[in-house]
Amino acid sequence: MRASDWLSIGQLAERTGLSVSAIRFYETKGLVTPLRSPGGNRRFPRSDIRRLSFVMVAQQFGYSIYDIAATLESLPAGRAPTKRDWTRISRDFRKALDARIDALSAMRDRLDGCIGCGCLSLTSCALYNPKDRAARLGSGPRYVMGDDPLRPSSSKSNSESPSVSE
Repeated sequence: MRASDWLSIGQLAERTGLSVSAIRFYETKGLVTPLRSPGGNRRFPRSDIRRLSFVMVAQQFGYSIYDIAATLESLPAGRAPTKRDWTRISRDFRKALDARIDALSAMRDRLDGCIGCGCLSLTSCALYNPKDRAARLGSGPRYVMGDDPLRPSSSKSNSESPSVSE
């Protein structure tokens, strides 16, 4: 690579809009791996502009550093990612985002009913859980997450299925 293909940490910060300390943090997490100059200064390949831009976008969508690092590990080492590399990552990223959007939309739609009801009707409230019957479906707010309070669990007979009005 030519010397012009490498950036100092300050140049990378200027190009990405990140602070130098943020870039150092991402380095400690393995998201970028600079080389050291003979004088000990960090030198980043220009391709790290795209990597760090991806990190910033992924964080805006709520991805953890761990998840981002796992995604970036699939990129080739020693060369700039190609359009094909980014397309593959984008496809996987899109699937995950679509699943999140669906889950968030469903949650929003359920909460609209919850917030508006004022808990005046415990027989139809998704949070109402007499005798902790939701426990058979797993942990967490099962009915709000979409489980049906009238659906019998696979380990119980239909005669044991709960009634919401109990």
